[in-house]
Amino acid sequence: MTKLETLKFFQTPGHPCSYLPEQQATTVFADPNAMISTGVYTQLSQIGFRRSGVHIYRPHCNACRACIPVRIPVSAFKSKRRHQRVLTRNRVLTKQQLAPHNSDEIWRLYERYINHRHPDGDMFPADREQFVSFLVTGRPEARFTEYRLGDQLIAVAVFDQLDDGLSAIYTFFDPDHAPRSLGTLAILDLIHQTDAAELPYLYLGYWIEGSDKMHYKAEFRPQERLTTAGWRQIP
Repeated sequence: MTKLETLKFFQTPGHPCSYLPEQQATTVFADPNAMISTGVYTQLSQIGFRRSGVHIYRPHCNACRACIPVRIPVSAFKSKRRHQRVLTRNRVLTKQQLAPHNSDEIWRLYERYINHRHPDGDMFPADREQFVSFLVTGRPEARFTEYRLGDQLIAVAVFDQLDDGLSAIYTFFDPDHAPRSLGTLAILDLIHQTDAAELPYLYLGYWIEGSDKMHYKAEFRPQERLTTAGWRQIP
């Protein structure tokens, strides 16, 4: 296994930013051919890296530091009334945890979500090969949590289990059930799972103050944000 201090990193050329219009982004990613253990993956997460498929990466833009890594110290998390309403509204759902898989049912849900919720995003139109490379293949730590209303699959939360917590990778759901606030439900459920496993953190990825897509992450408090001086708690 490769150690963090010997791991090689590569930098992409500039490319359009997915979150801030008219901004150019640069990304640094760990050597995708290296044998990266869960321990090293955890260390990378602790310094702000994220995972997409087989790639473990972080933004590295010369003129911008808008992407701020965020994690929730789950033992300190304070649920709001809105969160309790979401939990109550979804008590009828059943859930099951599985290894990542490429069933027709789960693909159709992902396709419907991308095409209806993100028609202006860089993953539109939904492509099955892209779905597999993004969420099905990648790391042995990955898990799917499937949420069902009766027999109907209505949401899937994808996460990785690290040495010091869980890392929320992606959530997709049936747009017809948007009033259930399934994205919020998935985060609340991951907070519960992290706490039940007696692990300290739920990693939420990047928060960007100027991005409407990232606004929801600020609702989960207290949280920690990674600065040049280390993780700083935001009450």
